[in-house]
Amino acid sequence: MRVAEHWTDYRLLDTSGGERLERWGEIVLIRPDPQVIWQTEKQSPLWQMADGHYHRSKSGGGSWSYRKIPPESWNIQYGPLTFQVRPTGFKHTGLFPEQAVNWDWMRNTIRNAGRPIRVLNLFAYTGGATLACAEAGAEVCHVDAAKGMVQWARENAALSGLSEKPIRWIVDDCEKFIRREARRGRKYDAIIMDPPSYGRGPGGEIWKLENSIFPLVQACLEVLSDDPLFFLLNSYTTGLSPSVMGYLLHTLIVPQFGGAVSADEIGLPVELAKAALPCGATAIWQNRKEISDGTI
Repeated sequence: MRVAEHWTDYRLLDTSGGERLERWGEIVLIRPDPQVIWQTEKQSPLWQMADGHYHRSKSGGGSWSYRKIPPESWNIQYGPLTFQVRPTGFKHTGLFPEQAVNWDWMRNTIRNAGRPIRVLNLFAYTGGATLACAEAGAEVCHVDAAKGMVQWARENAALSGLSEKPIRWIVDDCEKFIRREARRGRKYDAIIMDPPSYGRGPGGEIWKLENSIFPLVQACLEVLSDDPLFFLLNSYTTGLSPSVMGYLLHTLIVPQFGGAVSADEIGLPVELAKAALPCGATAIWQNRKEISDGTI
């Protein structure tokens, strides 16, 4: 597992009974997590003193209860990047802190490329990967279908001092955007994809990752440059293992571009347990045979 262990403003304090206890800056939250199947003793007193607690509803969704009402939003930092945190009605806060391990990798890879890099970030949410790549010197195209998420990402860019960086902010359906870019002849040296497990399009179309991911990655090949740097694919879909995603990238990209693929879980260190919580999976194709662990 690749673990995001360099946070200072975020800490995963404990996990038990289907929930995680987290500190986001000065604010302590309890949120549900289906990966937490253990019923270990809750040692931290902060379980009883958390500022906010998200409760799932049996009918779907859920709601927050507050011991102490936090600000509508507040900021946390990861290195040179600043993010606005805001509890939403779907338990999320606008940030997946485990992705920091990918931000670090992308920043280092772009900086060491020795050439200008153009990045396409699909399903780009509030812009963590976009900011990491822009801060490293890349030109980035940020695409998400939700207008509110793109605006949130722009606010994060401003907070991070990156507003003047070459970032295109696009509100669009990712698959339709890719196909239009292919017709326009636009090319990218790196593609990041963080698709949802399930959703519905603006016309009621059903998106299910297992059924849609192969043709989507296949379409992306048409917008890769002649000498691409990397393709990074994230998944939070239970049952879609890192190896499956790695195999997909290997079969689609390696025959055309060579290179190597690695795939692994990503996670967060749990302070009281002295162990790491798995939070998702990432498969990476890289156009350099420098990957030793997990290469397919």
